Amino acid sequence: MNLALIKPPLFLICLGPLAYYAWGVQADALGANPIEAVTRGMGTWALNFLLITLAVTPLRKFSGWNWLIRLRRMLGLFVFFYAALHLGTYLWFDQFFDWAEIAKDILKRPFITVGMICVVLLVPLAATSNSIAIRKLGGRRWQGLHRSVYLIGLLAVLHYFWMVKADISKPLLYAVLLGALLGLRIWWRLQERNRQLAGAYSPKPLGRIISLAIKK
Repeated sequence: MNLALIKPPLFLICLGPLAYYAWGVQADALGANPIEAVTRGMGTWALNFLLITLAVTPLRKFSGWNWLIRLRRMLGLFVFFYAALHLGTYLWFDQFFDWAEIAKDILKRPFITVGMICVVLLVPLAATSNSIAIRKLGGRRWQGLHRSVYLIGLLAVLHYFWMVKADISKPLLYAVLLGALLGLRIWWRLQERNRQLAGAYSPKPLGRIISLAIKK
């Protein structure tokens, strides 16, 4: 698969939500509270891209399209991109960079506290989404760091749940989708563990046993 033909249009598609909200602000098409619409829209798309990024591995396993894994880095960076826009619109248009009020908001409103934690956790993932970081950290440490995306997903859904005041149908849908994506990973991990245990306790061939006995 020639990814050079896929990445540029995919990149433009990923910018689509930003283009839509930019047009909506210019056209006054985002309702009575455009600031809230933009802020929530950026947060929603950060969560969308998080689920899309987590869906890459299952899609690769089920389809056999191994080239999909090479798109995951770009999709993951768009998670941070939209999360940063979500935070930026809150700091700028909602709070006007009033740091004292922002600090009070973080301490008094749990959903904002959790949202801030998500953005903070995303920073090292975005900063290490390159080949140089993989070489410097080592594969095992890099993978361990990037597994924090599962915690980020849980916190992001919790942030969404606590943010809405009445209709929880959308955050519930996100929770179900995230649960399915994480559940698949747990299932695969258990299967791998069972295979390892089965291999560890499987009887050795007779020739292998005789060879070990002679060496002793």
